[in-house]
Amino acid sequence: MRFRRALSAFALCALAPATGWADDGKLVTGGYEITFAGFSGFRIDFTARLDGDSYDVESHAFKEGVLKSVTMNYEGRNRAWGGFSLQGARPSGGSLSLMVGGKPRTWAAQYGADGSLSETHNPVWEPAPKDAIPEDKKRGSLDPLTAAIVSGMRGDAACDQVAPSNDGRRRVDILLRKLRTETPAQAGLPLAQGDVLVCELYSRRIAGEFFDAPEEAESEREHPMLIWLARFDGSPFRNTAKLEAKTGFGTIRGKMLSFTERPLTPEEKVAMRR
Repeated sequence: MRFRRALSAFALCALAPATGWADDGKLVTGGYEITFAGFSGFRIDFTARLDGDSYDVESHAFKEGVLKSVTMNYEGRNRAWGGFSLQGARPSGGSLSLMVGGKPRTWAAQYGADGSLSETHNPVWEPAPKDAIPEDKKRGSLDPLTAAIVSGMRGDAACDQVAPSNDGRRRVDILLRKLRTETPAQAGLPLAQGDVLVCELYSRRIAGEFFDAPEEAESEREHPMLIWLARFDGSPFRNTAKLEAKTGFGTIRGKMLSFTERPLTPEEKVAMRR
């Protein structure tokens, strides 16, 4: 369960590409690796299209290596689109496509300016009353990738927030608290620009369909994960560059493998959701 929480938490923060204002348009790509006890486990890749004050970001998370060969298959795609300003992100919508153990499902959400959420499930989700997400808990919540973008746009305040994440069946809060700052050399991130934030991170279940006991989830608060948030371009926004979480079976580690950017082509601009 700890590994699954690490994936969710790392995905939430790691998938916030540096969304600086891009009047001429730019394409940002990157990749992350998550290992468990030294063995490869998950890969997360992202592509961000940024044009003027609009963003359209896609992520792809999948198992690889030893974990893929000995555990249930998992693959997830998340897309988020909207705009941004000096005050932060203005999300318009997000979509999820998940394949877990050969069972596919999709979830799409549209966000209102007042925090309202309209959603579509495929297949239709009809939860038991105890597993339903009440309407008041849905309000203000965001798909994981959109939550990541909103979080990353907080810049130097990224470690002092609660990110309300929703995957259509589970509503959780990702809580972050600043511990310290480090230089790129201290953090082991030579490509980082400026100081690096080191934060504690843990999740708190709010409502929905969970498969582990509540007491197990609550015990996670006693063992928060650590994340390192850094800048890799000239924008004020931060990406998760590293993650570390200790478990009784070994240490989970996440790290950025690549980060590149180039101008958008005219065809890529036309294909953006806005």
